Amino acid sequence: MSNELSISANTKVSLNFSITLENGQVVDSNFDRDPVSFVMGDGSLLPGFESCLMGLKAGDEANFSIAPEDGFGEPQEANFQDMPRHTFSDDSTLEVGMVFSFADAAGGEVPGVVDSFDEESVRVNFNHPLAGRSLTFEVKIDRVEPAEVH
Repeated sequence: MSNELSISANTKVSLNFSITLENGQVVDSNFDRDPVSFVMGDGSLLPGFESCLMGLKAGDEANFSIAPEDGFGEPQEANFQDMPRHTFSDDSTLEVGMVFSFADAAGGEVPGVVDSFDEESVRVNFNHPLAGRSLTFEVKIDRVEPAEVH
C-alpha cells in the first residue's frame, strides 16, 4: 500500500540526496549513508526543494535544477558588514574567503566570510554560502508514508 503513496503535504519521506554546484562540486550528500526522513512542510527542506518532490513515489530517482531564488536566495547587500580591522586577531594572516564565527543578537553564532579587507576595515559577508548559486538536487526516494498526526 505505502508503495502507491506519492509525496504530498502530509507525508513522511525517507530519501537519499545530493546537492551539487554548477561546477560539479558536491556540497552535501547522503548517498553513502542511510536515507534521511522528514515530514513535508516541517522546515527540514527549503520550499524550493520540497516542491520538487511533490508527486514522487518510493523508488523514484530524479534530478532537479534549483535556481538561487528557489534555493538559498540571492546575496543581500544588507548582509555585508564592514568591521574595524582591529576586531580581528593581530596576526596578519587574514585572507579573503576565511570563515569566522560571530555572536548574533540572540547570543547564538553565525558564520561570516571575509569578502575584502584593507588596513582599516574588514568587509564580512553574512549571506548563506550558497546564496546566489544554482544547484542540482538529486534524490532517490526510499519510502513515502502517511505523516503521523499529533
